[in-house]
Amino acid sequence: MPRKINIALFAGGNSSEREVSLKSAAQVGASLDREKYNVFTIAVSGTNWSYDMDGCLVEVDKNDFSLPLPDGKTKLDYALIMIHGTPGEDGMLQGYFELIGVPYSSCDLVSTVLTFDKLACKRAVGAAGLHIADQVMIHQGDHIDPDDIVGKLGLPLFVKPNASGSSFGVTKVTRKEDIIPAIETAFRESPAVMAERFIGGREIGCGILLTRDNEYILPVTEIRPKKEFFDYEAKYTPGMSEEITPAEIGPEILSELNRMSRAAYKACGCRGIVRIDFILTDDGIPYFIEINSIPGMSPGSIVPQQAACAGYTLGELFDIVIRDTYFERK
Repeated sequence: MPRKINIALFAGGNSSEREVSLKSAAQVGASLDREKYNVFTIAVSGTNWSYDMDGCLVEVDKNDFSLPLPDGKTKLDYALIMIHGTPGEDGMLQGYFELIGVPYSSCDLVSTVLTFDKLACKRAVGAAGLHIADQVMIHQGDHIDPDDIVGKLGLPLFVKPNASGSSFGVTKVTRKEDIIPAIETAFRESPAVMAERFIGGREIGCGILLTRDNEYILPVTEIRPKKEFFDYEAKYTPGMSEEITPAEIGPEILSELNRMSRAAYKACGCRGIVRIDFILTDDGIPYFIEINSIPGMSPGSIVPQQAACAGYTLGELFDIVIRDTYFERK
């Protein structure tokens, strides 16, 4: 029988998405086959990486990516990253693993940095032919002219941190006088802020995994928030949104969403499971919103719903990821 793989399951992190990450990691950890894997959940807080062994915290030795356990040093073979936000979705962890030669589950360093930067990501997918909304970028220290922003984008509009997730710091602005307060809110999450033209329609989430050998394009989900948009509360509070999987859309539009998801995944060099979000206009035109390079995997998250609809358990889905990113790259 082959030796079990020692998996370091990374959770927590240093952003507003920490609690979501902990829930995602707990669900993924519970799904992994213990006949194949030894799973060590590594909680990240600041620069501390610790494994809780029956109430005793054991720090990861970052020199050789190991755990000094009582029965001897345990080398960690593989990193399964479930940290949303920094340092999981901004490339920091990926850079470390590239440096020390440890295989990991997510997009690579370049792709992770690209998808975390909303403007850079939009430019990449726009160059691949996807529809994107007009935007205005604002950096800390810039002179902000609400009249100029409204003149370019109209009202309503969205104000978003350029690098953040789970809709933290996102505001739907309906009045010109609310633009500056919305920008100040977004600056608390990111040093660069995007004001974006409002595109009306249905919000669609598309889970996708392309391996070296196969395509796994999951059933798409329509998100119907009970608030004005799919903000943090709507995403993670039971009953605050209705999520319909598979979405009630025609085969031609579904085919186009799948094509665009595939094109965005490839344009940004993605790897592993990602979720790509669109707004589907009343005319049936999908507008790209963003790529989530490490999508939520908590009980209320979208990708686990899609996997179940497609007939996969989370454990089976991550078996595919591990096979592609560990076995095939050793």
